[in-house]
Amino acid sequence: MSDLILYSVQGATAVITVNNPPVNALSPGVPEGIGESLAKAVADDAVNAIVLIGGGRTFIAGADIKEFGKITSGQRKGFELLPLMRAMEDSSKPVVVAIHGTAFGGGLEVAMGGHYRVASPSAQVGQPEVKLGIIPGAAGTQRLPRLAGVAKAAEMCAFGEPIKAADALACGIVDRIIEGDLLTCAIAFAQEIVASGITPPKPRERNEKLSEAISFDALRAQARKTKRGLTAPLAAIDAVEASTQLPFDEGCKKEREIFERCLYSDQSKAMIHAFFGEREVAKIPFLAKDTAVAEIRRAAVIGAGTMGGGIAMNYANAGIPVIVKEATQEALDRGMAVIRKNYANSVAKGRFPQSVMDARMALITPQLTYDGFEEADIITEAVFEGMALKKEIFTAIDGIAKPTCILASNTSTLSIDEIAAVTARPHMVIGTHFFSPANVMRLLEIVRGAKTSHEVIATCMALAKKLNKVGVLVGNCRGFVGNRMIHPYIREATFLVEEGASPEQVDKVLYDFGLAMGPLAMGDLAGLDVGWRIRQEYRHLETPGERHPRVNDALCEMGRYGQKTGRGWYAYDENRKSSPDPEVAALIERTSAELGITRRVVSDDEILDRTMYALVNEGAKILEEGFALRSVDIDIIYLTGYGFPAHRGGPMFYAGLVGLKKVYERVCEFHATHGDQWAPATLLKRLAEEGKTFAQWDKER
Repeated sequence: MSDLILYSVQGATAVITVNNPPVNALSPGVPEGIGESLAKAVADDAVNAIVLIGGGRTFIAGADIKEFGKITSGQRKGFELLPLMRAMEDSSKPVVVAIHGTAFGGGLEVAMGGHYRVASPSAQVGQPEVKLGIIPGAAGTQRLPRLAGVAKAAEMCAFGEPIKAADALACGIVDRIIEGDLLTCAIAFAQEIVASGITPPKPRERNEKLSEAISFDALRAQARKTKRGLTAPLAAIDAVEASTQLPFDEGCKKEREIFERCLYSDQSKAMIHAFFGEREVAKIPFLAKDTAVAEIRRAAVIGAGTMGGGIAMNYANAGIPVIVKEATQEALDRGMAVIRKNYANSVAKGRFPQSVMDARMALITPQLTYDGFEEADIITEAVFEGMALKKEIFTAIDGIAKPTCILASNTSTLSIDEIAAVTARPHMVIGTHFFSPANVMRLLEIVRGAKTSHEVIATCMALAKKLNKVGVLVGNCRGFVGNRMIHPYIREATFLVEEGASPEQVDKVLYDFGLAMGPLAMGDLAGLDVGWRIRQEYRHLETPGERHPRVNDALCEMGRYGQKTGRGWYAYDENRKSSPDPEVAALIERTSAELGITRRVVSDDEILDRTMYALVNEGAKILEEGFALRSVDIDIIYLTGYGFPAHRGGPMFYAGLVGLKKVYERVCEFHATHGDQWAPATLLKRLAEEGKTFAQWDKER
């Protein structure tokens, strides 16, 4: 028998323990091992009951997701769990599944093959497959309605959110909550069943809940609204609906057809790419495994504005005491009021109790001086995006901070090396570029300077994880990775407006593509003046004669900074609801005429290609210049920081789905039409000619 499964007999109960750390995934050998152990227990006359339990910290957290990629690439055939669950149900001896930690995906499907399920109070169960662009494929959509009811099953399968043990008990997935030792009590429960003489119920034959009234059309409408553009939630609803229309075996066949269609879809490939990508970006090839990681016990933040306040909240949320410094009492009070309001909103929404808010507020010390900064392990500067001011601050904190303190800048575009040069410790200087709102957005770009030490890099990568962020290491160039790429994206969006598209058309195309919002609406949300100031900072680097967007600058000159002023590309009401503004339309017409541009009808396809391929081409340049370690790093930056749709996999992965040959040819067309700003990246050209993708390039390096 495989080491993945442990078998023992305690009294008259056979105990089958899954032993595949860290999460007991259903890797090859695990289902087979459970099946062999089950057969052994059934054949043993000294055994009258069976308990299936997970070893270590969890039950079965789900399938081994790597196996999905092997199946779609043809490296192995599909795996089949249905025979195992049927064997569990058909066992002549009661099978009790004991759940602790998580029973997700295939783990819950296996658990539902048992006659009974018991769980520890902290356990969770769920069918999160839709988050990978697939649906349950081992009768999850057929057994779950029979146990939990059709409505609950459809909700769990379509939206993928887990439920706690108490909820699982209430809806019928779990039969008992175990307060004591899980294994001991599960064995006792199994023996209760034996003593009762009850014939164990087979979940597949429990049809009494299938007649429950539910509007599948209403659920589909909800899925289309909240899971915009995703096919898997709708597919999951179809599969659950089949459980109410077809006999069990026919329902399983229908589920399998839907599952395989989803598995081979581009959406699933993209979402699985994103899943592994978040784990891949944490691996820094040039860092030795034994690189020292400093513990961050105390922090300090300079600036209590939108970014500084959000950064301070991140530290407090992680249990790290943090000082927040401002230049004036008014600014400090305003910043603390926003922090307090953010926490109060969370309490009001039931995310955590008042006691948690009080504890977190107690960790934040607002002040006007540098007192206590000498004790900080990291100091983060989060002030106005101006080099002179940042240099002034870093000169000051360099003279205050202890030698082991990391000096970090939240700059979004400015040179970390130039900032570090004013200190006596450039090896301790790094960029920690949080994204707004910093207490919500998951991305943290970690910007290494030329002299940043490996220990500082390793410490900041570990800190990102502690702050519940996705840390991505990037190089020091203008805009780093995310904002360097966003520049040509917004450039093309503005050019398209100047050439004939309306702001509403441009934004709708990108929104329909799946982005959280279009580029112009995004500018209004972030504040158009932010980009305006950055363009002014770098105006001296512009190439003479090169075309640059003009409407966005003109909007700022009119005081139209976006949502914060109630006017930007759009007009905003008191609820920040946008509407087209005739004043903007007139400005666009006037600007086009001044630039000598004859306005034309712009197709949706052109809008999508010019904005997306501007991202891709710039991303390819970043890769060939070494400012991103891998193309997946770029994808994760855009998925976690810029609202790029997960089901597209990120800009570089999306380009691979389109085909780099097609992307390159289109870039060449734009180069011929629009000039040198569209010069194709060398890497894009090479991969297109070789018939490869950026993901393949990652693996070959």
